[in-house]
Amino acid sequence: MYVCLCKGVTEREIREEVRSGACHMRELQRRLGVAECCGCCAPCAREILAETLQEQHRKTRLLPAPFLPATANAS
Repeated sequence: MYVCLCKGVTEREIREEVRSGACHMRELQRRLGVAECCGCCAPCAREILAETLQEQHRKTRLLPAPFLPATANAS
């Protein structure tokens, strides 16, 4: 789905940028140009940003804790 018609930015592109590290609207504007022209897409882009950040947070909470070997000095 197109989110920003002015710049031709899709929902998929926004989600990809968030997954690659963008965590603020300002970063999406810099990387994709979203919400720089008329601004009508800003609410939708913010919603997609928030949803994707929540999804990432849930995934990281569900990952198992890394295996930590016992220390050599443990008694």
